[in-house]
Amino acid sequence: MAQSDAYIYATYRVVDKPNQLQARADGIAIGLTVGSWTDLPQSKQDSVRQHCGIVASIEEVDAGARPDGTVTADITIGYPVINFTPTFAALLTTVFGKLSMDGLIKLVGLQIPEPFARAFPGPKFGVNGIRDRLKVYNRPLLMSIFKSCIGNNLDELTAHFTEQALGGADLIKDDEIFFTEAYATPEARVEAYTKAMERTRRETGKDVLYAVNLTGPVFELRDRARRLSDLGAGALLLNVFAYGLDVLRELAADPDIQVPIMAHPAVSGALYAAPQHGIAADILLGQLLRLGGADIVIYPSPYGSVTLERTVGQQLVSALRTPGPHNVCLPAPSAGIHPGLVPILLQDMGVDFIVNAGGGIHGHPDGATAGGQAFTAAIDAALAGVPLAEAANHSEPLRKALLRWGEAK
Repeated sequence: MAQSDAYIYATYRVVDKPNQLQARADGIAIGLTVGSWTDLPQSKQDSVRQHCGIVASIEEVDAGARPDGTVTADITIGYPVINFTPTFAALLTTVFGKLSMDGLIKLVGLQIPEPFARAFPGPKFGVNGIRDRLKVYNRPLLMSIFKSCIGNNLDELTAHFTEQALGGADLIKDDEIFFTEAYATPEARVEAYTKAMERTRRETGKDVLYAVNLTGPVFELRDRARRLSDLGAGALLLNVFAYGLDVLRELAADPDIQVPIMAHPAVSGALYAAPQHGIAADILLGQLLRLGGADIVIYPSPYGSVTLERTVGQQLVSALRTPGPHNVCLPAPSAGIHPGLVPILLQDMGVDFIVNAGGGIHGHPDGATAGGQAFTAAIDAALAGVPLAEAANHSEPLRKALLRWGEAK
């Protein structure tokens, strides 16, 4: 069936018996829209027809039936756009609300027509806006993750920030678990780190964007985000799936919040990781985060310690970059990233991404400043086509990093 801008199309991977697939599809199309059909009188059918879902396609995707007679199939349902308001609550409740509890079923595709997508903010800055802020082009950006933050006072935290900034990081972000304000509020951290950056700029010649963890009661987040933006925060780190996708949408749409938003994937594994349940990672961490307005998307890399399967990671990045009505996001593969991975990252992702490192910087034998310097040396070498082992002859931080973590092949 030809697809139309009048519908949002959702594709579900289900396990069922072949002779049950049509009935299953009909049940979804009607049950998640008008609720019933055959029981309605003709006059009522005519009035609600424009709101009824349609079965767009049913395709078996495995080679044959299992011993129990079931097969895996993709069912695509069209939901009338007129049924929705432009919120994630409306979108997800309709296409995968109660359906998410209906046995072996996973949402694996979501086609949103451009007119409806335009009602969502999308990234306010995206790749180009963030590069313009940093005046850094034609290379990946380097981000350092704050570690050992809880339990440190403001002076200690500022010293940690300075150590990371001197290593050459373009961005420094809070750890996503940094909620306590017992030692330093987000506002105090922004003010202190801004002063520290003014000092490090004289030595490094570069600015650093500090991504402060946006925390607090949900109904106070907008005011705090505006305040942090006014104080000079470089970006806002948001635990999107803990707070909710519509919180991201509201923050991104606010004209008074003039800083990029960095989306953290905490909690999302509960939604995408199961092979036969949940929502596919490229939809959840790619398509929806971009729609909602994330400028930077952190996701588990296919390379490190908490991984996505490689093709899934590629699909996710494609969702962040595919031409469309919204700005392109900066992907930030995370977890287990070390300098020896930089050539592979560049090979797979080009230059428009963030090298996102925590332990790969702080675990350097000579400390976080040397850890950052090892990454910058690895990035420079990979861009120039110089093998890291050769570049290490001219960079002691890189040499020690390769001894510590090796070089990925």
